[in-house]
Amino acid sequence: MTIKESELIINPDGSIYHLNILPEDLATTIITVGDPDRVSSITKHFDTIEVSKQKREFKTETGIYKGKRITVISTGIGTDNIDIVFNELDALVNIDFKTRTIKPEHTSLEIIRIGTSGSILESIAIDSFLLSELAIGFDSLLHFYDSKHVQNTTLSKALMEQTNWAKEKSDPYVVSYDKSLGSKFKSDKVINGFTATNVGFYGPQSRVLRLDLQDNKLNDKLADFNFEGKQITNLEMETAGIYGLSKLLGHKAISMNAILANRATGEFSENPNKLVDDLIVYCLEKLTA
Repeated sequence: MTIKESELIINPDGSIYHLNILPEDLATTIITVGDPDRVSSITKHFDTIEVSKQKREFKTETGIYKGKRITVISTGIGTDNIDIVFNELDALVNIDFKTRTIKPEHTSLEIIRIGTSGSILESIAIDSFLLSELAIGFDSLLHFYDSKHVQNTTLSKALMEQTNWAKEKSDPYVVSYDKSLGSKFKSDKVINGFTATNVGFYGPQSRVLRLDLQDNKLNDKLADFNFEGKQITNLEMETAGIYGLSKLLGHKAISMNAILANRATGEFSENPNKLVDDLIVYCLEKLTA
């Protein structure tokens, strides 16, 4: 079936609409970051850079690190941007732009998010590395897709019951990481986590400036949540969307988090830039080990 021009938008130069990159610009190993400025913090370690393009918040650089071709791309903040980036990354490798048809052979990407996060448990110290084995999305992104088969609905129902989840909010969804890819990044330096993906930075993460919260005990409830030994460990804004779309599209994805803040103790890293740089180097070395 031919995909209509209104559904798959291709720029006059043959690049995909938002990301502004060509299929040949993309490696099959991809690192995603939120901040466009963080792209160069990764590619400065590369031996060579062959592609460097940017449109809006989406900056892409592809190059070689220790013989491995890697693409680094910024997604911006939030799962709404993840929806754009991951659908377009998949289109670049699995749709023939000339015929506008799905390719007969599927290409699976391996995707590593390197991002920042805040822990909600006192036991998880600032300046730690955390690998999200599970993610729970408080946004509604995955509910717009036929996605029940990739969700852990038992876990999400348990969370709604234990936290007395407000019916006005979207039902949470739980998705797991790719175990085979994740195994490459595990070590005694990395905490295994269960990450909550929020729809905002302030109210949705229980920060109070001038607005009252619908549930001012929510972070405490999330920290107290326990289902068969599984506890929520940290908060951020992309991982659940990344895991959900990757599962649906047939890609491997993990999320590596630099824990900058501890919301339970009120602490914040004294040197957040060094922590992120250390995580970048750690991930690059694990990718090429």
